[in-house]
Amino acid sequence: MWINNATLAIVDDHLIVLEGLQKLLTDIEGITIAGCFTKGVDFINFLKENKVNIVLLDITLPDANGIDLCKEIKRISPATYVLALSNHSQRSMILQMLTNGAAGYLLKNVSAEELIACINEALQGRITFSNAVKEIMAQPTIGELNGPPQLTTREKEILRLIADGQTTPEIAEQLHLSPLTVETHRKNLLQKFEVKNVASLIKTAMEQRLV
Repeated sequence: MWINNATLAIVDDHLIVLEGLQKLLTDIEGITIAGCFTKGVDFINFLKENKVNIVLLDITLPDANGIDLCKEIKRISPATYVLALSNHSQRSMILQMLTNGAAGYLLKNVSAEELIACINEALQGRITFSNAVKEIMAQPTIGELNGPPQLTTREKEILRLIADGQTTPEIAEQLHLSPLTVETHRKNLLQKFEVKNVASLIKTAMEQRLV
């Protein structure tokens, strides 16, 4: 069933989660618990000196963002499979983890049977999700149903500059436009993307790969 003698690490800042997972997985044949960690930096230091086949990684840690940590793990040890184990169910977060090299994503309401099956699939080199995550990924977003908004060349240009962090006066000066014209384009972009603020605008545009 298992790849021979796979080493597994757990990174989660909730001790009850660590203890529960450790107890559950200790008796699984072919799996060796390499270590349990409450901080990302401690695991990174461990990974630099030790082989880890698969890591169960929480997204929210006291000293690190799990999404960024996943990328760092894959940089240090490309052969290590990263399985996100989180309470966060946002589709965008799932996609970010996959983009950064995760082998799968599980919600913490996963059953023991599901967890073991997902670990097994990841060790076989397959992308794996818990059942709850499969349902999330199967549901298209409003943006996917409607398709990306149709933007003019000028709107695309201003959207890119907004995403670069430039202010209205800076954009106006660079494009030789009045600040009022830039603000009008900014409002039009918010309407087209059906969002209420610039942060949501940039996030949605990135998800749709428009910036």
